[in-house]
Amino acid sequence: MQGLSSDVVAYSIYLENKTEVAMFILMGFTDDFELQVFLFLLFLAIYLFTLIGNLGLVLLVIVDSRLHNPMYYFLSALSFLDACYSTVVTPKMLVNFLAENKAISFVGCAAQMLLFVALGTTECFLLAAMAYDRYVAIYNPLLYAVSMSPRVYVPLITTSYVCGILHATVHTVATFSLSFCGSNEIRHIFCDIPPLLAISCSDTHTNQLLLFYFVGSIETVTVLIVLISYGFIVSAILKIRSVEGRRKVFSTCGSHLTGVTIYHGTILFSYMRPSSSYASHHDMIVSIFYTIVIPMLNPIIYSLRNKDVKEATKRLL
Repeated sequence: MQGLSSDVVAYSIYLENKTEVAMFILMGFTDDFELQVFLFLLFLAIYLFTLIGNLGLVLLVIVDSRLHNPMYYFLSALSFLDACYSTVVTPKMLVNFLAENKAISFVGCAAQMLLFVALGTTECFLLAAMAYDRYVAIYNPLLYAVSMSPRVYVPLITTSYVCGILHATVHTVATFSLSFCGSNEIRHIFCDIPPLLAISCSDTHTNQLLLFYFVGSIETVTVLIVLISYGFIVSAILKIRSVEGRRKVFSTCGSHLTGVTIYHGTILFSYMRPSSSYASHHDMIVSIFYTIVIPMLNPIIYSLRNKDVKEATKRLL
């Protein structure tokens, strides 16, 4: 009986130690108040520029009839996505720079992860669809309007969002099914998968496999679509005899290829690495790059070298 009672006491202590956390603390970069104020002003400026740039591009495509073609529909879909992507992370981060209480509820953290992963995955597929669109436009321009009719580009955009939501649902359910009974301090600026796995007191081996195989598969498929599309594009460019014609095509495709390279490079660095190196300042910097900086850069990348967008901006102003 004594042995049984001691087992009950030990189990009770075990249950006490396994108490689930009700909220998380987003630790962020630093506790230095002056640095936090500087970062607040910096990221506020970036966020405002991101919203103005991306929503401005969406407005241009809507109001200017000369931009009513699949290429600019894809670009406006990407711009709207980037505005949402940045909004999922930046406002909460800005509040945490100046607030003493950096807590986020369990449900709020799950919602942030769901939206963040869904929008990030959607962007991967959308960039691949844009590469295919460029291939169709350059390889067979006479049939472009038929080949990229609404029956084609609308399902491509819709499928990108559906894939993003499904992928995010899998990881959100898998991550928040774990136990968080120890520290509730997330050494990050938002609720990302790797730092949450790092503080879980459950076995995260299955989660890490899901992360590796799902992200790896999505990256492989989308990057292959981009590479194959650009392989055909290069083949078509080499057949163009006019130097000016080649320059125009390279200019159109160069901006998209730049955006794809930067985005996929940071995604691979963040998620396709051992879990032992997840929670670090390097990861936060890289995460900021693809969630906050790239959405700001995309309007610049896609508009600076685009004559149609420049002219549409002048007409609107």
